Amino acid sequence: MSKVSVAGSKGVMPDVIEAVHDLSVLDLTEYDGSWQEEFGFDTGTPIEGAETASEKLVTVRSLKSILGVTEEDAGRQRIVPNDALDEPLEETREKVNDLDDQQSEIENKLAAVEENIDAMEPFVDLGIDLDLLSGYDSLQVVVGYGKYEVVERALVDADEIDAFEIFSGQRTLAAVGRPVEGASDSALVDALVGTEFTTFEIPDASGSPEDHLRDLEQQKRELESKLETVESELHDLKVEEGEFLLAAEERLAIDVQKTEAPLSFATTENAFVAEGWIPTAQYNQFASELKNEVGESVDIEELERAEFSRDGHDHATEDVVESGGTAAATDGGTVTMANDEPPTVQDNSGAVKPFELLVQAVNRPNYHELDPTVILFLTFPAFFGFMIGDFGYGLLYTAIGYFLYTNYESGALKSMGGVTIAAGVSTTIFGILYGEIFGLHLITEYFWVGVVGLEHAPIEKGLSPATAEWALGWLTVSVVLGIIHLNVGYIFDFYEKYDLHGMKEAVLESGSWILMLNGLWIWIFSSALGDLPPDFLFTTFSSEGVIPLGFTGFSAIVGWAGLGAFFVGLIFLAMADFIEIVEFLNVLSNVLSYTRLAAVLLAKAGMAFTVNLLFFGAYEHHGEFHFLLNYGPQYALEHYEGAVILFPGMMHSGAAGLVGGLLVLVLGHILVLALGVTSAGLQAVRLEYVEFFGKFFQGGGRTYEPFGYERQFTTED
Repeated sequence: MSKVSVAGSKGVMPDVIEAVHDLSVLDLTEYDGSWQEEFGFDTGTPIEGAETASEKLVTVRSLKSILGVTEEDAGRQRIVPNDALDEPLEETREKVNDLDDQQSEIENKLAAVEENIDAMEPFVDLGIDLDLLSGYDSLQVVVGYGKYEVVERALVDADEIDAFEIFSGQRTLAAVGRPVEGASDSALVDALVGTEFTTFEIPDASGSPEDHLRDLEQQKRELESKLETVESELHDLKVEEGEFLLAAEERLAIDVQKTEAPLSFATTENAFVAEGWIPTAQYNQFASELKNEVGESVDIEELERAEFSRDGHDHATEDVVESGGTAAATDGGTVTMANDEPPTVQDNSGAVKPFELLVQAVNRPNYHELDPTVILFLTFPAFFGFMIGDFGYGLLYTAIGYFLYTNYESGALKSMGGVTIAAGVSTTIFGILYGEIFGLHLITEYFWVGVVGLEHAPIEKGLSPATAEWALGWLTVSVVLGIIHLNVGYIFDFYEKYDLHGMKEAVLESGSWILMLNGLWIWIFSSALGDLPPDFLFTTFSSEGVIPLGFTGFSAIVGWAGLGAFFVGLIFLAMADFIEIVEFLNVLSNVLSYTRLAAVLLAKAGMAFTVNLLFFGAYEHHGEFHFLLNYGPQYALEHYEGAVILFPGMMHSGAAGLVGGLLVLVLGHILVLALGVTSAGLQAVRLEYVEFFGKFFQGGGRTYEPFGYERQFTTED
């Protein structure tokens, strides 16, 4: 990115704004007032008409909100000249506001009527004329919901009630009481305090409550009809004016952008300076086209490029323009209107682009660091698929992702759909390799054994005693994946340090961690420690191991050399920043953190196994678990010598067991599917954010937002 200065006289500023806006490549820098004392530059003021355009824009957006206008209501692009905006906008405003006022008034009346209907229903249930429930001098009346016996008991025990009678409907009670002489006006109500009795206000009306209810319902129907008419007129107005409002909003938004642009400029009475960032490759085109539009009345200079010298300071070689001419660069470099960082453009495409969402959830990369999006695209789905590893779940995740990706225009939801599709595809592929579909080994039986001719699937999860070595093997694999993943992070950091500060700093600050990480684990994976490391570290990749690569560990000499490399790295780290040596064990703990991959793999496999066990039942035979899919437990005991029933299965325990078992099967797999996101998904993200990003990523970048507008609803042609 290049920082560019555009300067000229106030007279050409509107033309410059128009031209720069049309080019839409300059990310404007906000003037921070730093030239006030030295050069006399103030912050610019909006161009005439800015306030009017802003007010109109607020009006248009208010009308859009009332009518519910969305982008789907757009039609063809249209030209919106100045003289074709004010009159139709005012006419539309009057129509919309009038209908909106009518709608609000009707809705308020309707709400009041509905409230009165609700209040009248208990009295309809009671069935007593309303004029009989009030207006007495010597009697008190209370109406509400409660239990007859409870109310009666309370009135019997009340000292201030001389006599009473209770009338009841299906739910409503009316208690009529005569208080003793000298009792308070609320004696009857006070007598019911502490009982489960909900009191209703008695309407100030006479006659039958049924008649009142019918009148209220008739009023409600009339109001609903009026409301429907107004809503229909609003909808018709939306159809008629939606295209115009979208175009007017876009036109006014552009006008506001242009008229308020000087707020980012440094200006004097006669001149202005605007600065901003553009892609370096577009500078020549930008300068040429701006000159063609405005002529020689504007001065365009490239102030600096976002490149770094080996001492870590920006290159800054150009001058800065002041009123009436050019100010020489100071000894410390070019003076600019604000010391802002260049914006970041994450230039990923295709299947990689949705993963920018995961990066930005932490922070946008700053301009001077590598974008880890591609690494997340490669590793996050792999981690997720490895942990879930089921063909059925993978298809469901893929379908959910496809739904999100195709049905939402929102960038976040669409990106989340893309990430979910990648995770689902990875889960499906691992499911084929594991030979599992919803925890059942049907792919193993019918494909890997039946078609390919293998004895088992290429890889297994290791839940049964006969395959337990796989469970230990996955711990070793998780450690190796952690070493590789962290090495990538440290290499990124090495590259950034080299680019910023040179080889020495890169070796001391980043190379030290690379030496420590690899040196320590070479030592652990060697015979130098004798019998101290667990055997599965050396058997997993042996010729007889679950992943036969012929690796049985490094020799003792190589191991001690690795330990030596660890201490060399520790010395380098102390030379770079002595205080950091307190974290030297991170190369051990960070790698061990990746064993969560194997832990979640076994946990999710165990949950799916348990759900299937409850429904189908299973038996153990020669250390292997087999589900009772096609026969019951008795058959297994009779035909497989030494078989042990783990659980007979709900499907084999009668009709009630079958129905209950189906519920357990469906809900159980839904739970496993959901927990796959909250466990495998979150653990994979944690490894990316905490372990991987922590090695090189700082973030803090800002989005590249060029001054301009991507037109959707208007055109100037």
